[in-house]
Order: sequence, then structure tokens, then C-alpha cells
Amino acid sequence: MRLAIFLAILPVPALAHVGHLGPLAGHDHWVAGAGLGIAIGIGLWQAAKERKRSKSEPKAESEESEEEQPA
Repeated sequence: MRLAIFLAILPVPALAHVGHLGPLAGHDHWVAGAGLGIAIGIGLWQAAKERKRSKSEPKAESEESEEEQPA
């Protein structure tokens, strides 16, 4: 009994699947899915943007270091 009381008051994270977010908003599960899709799309877009930026930065750094070496 003491163990049950102890476990009941332990702070633990809520574990629920994303389908529970839709009814909270008063909509169906597809709204939560659409929101997740948008979030994933934004994340992929930012990752591609960062990858493109990181590919262009080393070229700029190497040009600066070449200018410093002859002097």
C-alpha cells in the first residue's frame, strides 16, 4: 500500500500519442496530423537551408585564409 501511494505522487511525464491533441482542440485527429506535417516540413526546410549555408561557408573561409598567407 505504501508503495502504491509513493508511486501515485511521483512526478512523471504524461505519455500520450499525438491523437489526443485533436479532441482537445475540438477537432478530429486529422488536425493534429496536419499540424505535425507542417512542423516536420518546417524542420526539413530549415535543415536543407542550413546544409546549403554550411556548404557555402567553407569556401568563403578558405578564400580568406589564402589572402592572409601571401602577406
